[in-house]
Amino acid sequence: MQLSAPIHVLKRKAKLAARGNDIALHQALDKVAIEEGFNSWSHLVSSSVHENPARQILSQLESGDLALIGARPGQGKTLLGLELVARASDVRRNGYFFTLDYHERDVAERFSSIGIDPSTFKGSVVIDTSDDVSADYVINRLGVEKEAALIVVDYLQLLDQKRTNPSLDVQIRSLQRYVLETGAMCLMISQIDRSFDLAEKSMPDISDIRLPNPVDLSAFRKLFFLHDGKIQFDRAA
Repeated sequence: MQLSAPIHVLKRKAKLAARGNDIALHQALDKVAIEEGFNSWSHLVSSSVHENPARQILSQLESGDLALIGARPGQGKTLLGLELVARASDVRRNGYFFTLDYHERDVAERFSSIGIDPSTFKGSVVIDTSDDVSADYVINRLGVEKEAALIVVDYLQLLDQKRTNPSLDVQIRSLQRYVLETGAMCLMISQIDRSFDLAEKSMPDISDIRLPNPVDLSAFRKLFFLHDGKIQFDRAA
């Protein structure tokens, strides 16, 4: 069934409706889904396989990959990161989501918005909202991990905010070494510079990644860019 708009746009519509009508987000999501011809939001999500970039990304990842997911605000990159860790078991891994941007309640709401019930994870997915998240923190947190891991860090630019942390370039290199040594997969969510909005391009690319300080982006084996419900795959030069 063809949707009237990409899923991330429908999510924003539901969020605005929830605020405007003082109803729970899940109720607003179900209402939008019914308007689209589905029984519920979870039915809409599960039926929209063709709009599922998480499956596309998982099919491209390999052990030892350090990858980047870049998009402008409102394009669904954090929701995509959450879905990736929720689907980590599809590639026989445990999922780890490290965020400096959201609290646990926010994360629970966002799982709900994509039709995922965190109570079903049974230890296979870990959400870490510590203010201390950095490359070293992630590596130490996973130091005792005996199963292969799929890691999502939300988001790249926030790792560069604490002066007590190593430079962003050093942190990226540390994560690169870690995934190569352990066979983990790590995806970094990244902001895209607002200049992209004025560019005559249909999709952002590596030149649009917002970098407050210099970073050697060749550390990323794979790059995924989102815009208007579409996904583009690239490799660092």
